[in-house]
Amino acid sequence: MRCTKPAGSVQTIGNHAMASIELPVQTLEAPVKHRRAAAWLQATPLTLTFALFFIVPLIITLIVSFWDFNEYQIIPAFTFKNYAAIFDGCSSMTDVCVTFKTYWSTIKFCAIVWTVTLLIGFTIAYFLAFHVRSSGMQTVLFLVCTIPFWTSNVIRMISWMPLLGRNGLVNQALVSAHLVDRPLEWLLYSNFSVVLAFVHLYTFFMIVPIFNAMMRIDRSLLEAARDAGASGWQVIREVVLPLSKTGIVIGSIFVITIVMGDFLTVGVMGGQQIASVGKIIQVQTGYLQFPAAAANAIILLAVVLLIVWALTRVVDIRKEL
Repeated sequence: MRCTKPAGSVQTIGNHAMASIELPVQTLEAPVKHRRAAAWLQATPLTLTFALFFIVPLIITLIVSFWDFNEYQIIPAFTFKNYAAIFDGCSSMTDVCVTFKTYWSTIKFCAIVWTVTLLIGFTIAYFLAFHVRSSGMQTVLFLVCTIPFWTSNVIRMISWMPLLGRNGLVNQALVSAHLVDRPLEWLLYSNFSVVLAFVHLYTFFMIVPIFNAMMRIDRSLLEAARDAGASGWQVIREVVLPLSKTGIVIGSIFVITIVMGDFLTVGVMGGQQIASVGKIIQVQTGYLQFPAAAANAIILLAVVLLIVWALTRVVDIRKEL
């Protein structure tokens, strides 16, 4: 005789089998959901901080840049007057507008400072990475580099005045050595003093990322290049420089963005005689011309972002890091 199981028992066995199959899936999904929730919780504080202190002020600045103003009040009425005033005269080729001259002066300072800080920063980083073997000594030398940051930028800038002034130590030494007949006027309150102060203040921002990039270079590559007959300059040009380009780009972004918006150094070391975009924004803010200052800030931000975009096209930082 053939034994047949009741239909109800077959269905019960099938349900138990399906439950045994679904149970591991549910067990796996629970930790995944917990991990996702934990990731969101970890990212929330930084996201809120970024939005509150960067995105929101930027949006407010953009909105205010389209407002009108007069001698007495700010008028929340939409207008392009602030942007039109910035580019006033640029349409005429007979005379270069003030905005172009100011940006040219700022970009000129930025290019000179970037070049000098890159040369100095690359040299110091190369020395620390490849010629200082002890990690303890590297730490000590890094602390030495940070000594200027133990005080404010203003004090560091003012410290140059007794050296570079008309009756400063440098002019006294030059006159005493009969190298010049009279004190040099261009040492202070000039383009030279502004560039010198910028280099003094911001070279460290170039050293650190380049040093970090160099420390990741495999030392066997340098030994292989030397064994192949490469000279010291060829090793730097063909091995060290290409592998350090990420640090160079990051340091360049740091220096360029800071110098483009700096107004304090230009004002103090330039004797309030040198124009810069940051200085214009500071003056407009002092006269309570906030919509005009906001428009200039938006234009400056666009220029800086364009420079940063060009630098990141040279090196994809996300892939290199």
